Amino acid sequence: MGAFLDGGQVGDVRVVLITAPDSDCARSLARELVGARLAACATVVPGLSSIYRWDQELREDSEVLLLVKTTAPRLEALGALVARLHPYDVPELVALRPAAVERSYLAWLLSESTGPEEPRGEGR
Repeated sequence: MGAFLDGGQVGDVRVVLITAPDSDCARSLARELVGARLAACATVVPGLSSIYRWDQELREDSEVLLLVKTTAPRLEALGALVARLHPYDVPELVALRPAAVERSYLAWLLSESTGPEEPRGEGR
């Protein structure tokens, strides 16, 4: 394993948090994002319980988290695709900049999240 790169060396890498109502939805979104090269990887994390306020009401729901690894230049297209395919009125889309990324993983992520392919819009 190579050295970690940090700060400015991380560049445009982003980890996007997206919640979904169930595993089928999360996997469908993940396949669309990775298939369109808007993300290098999307990790599906089941078993969440989210507590939030919606329409003046306190709610609690089971959800699935997607950890989407991408780059800043892909965020707008990623957000547009999620907005089009996601069943929520207001999908969670939170982009975080990592403090450090391992060098070889960074190279792979950058190579896999760039390319000419456009979102297909298939699936759900």
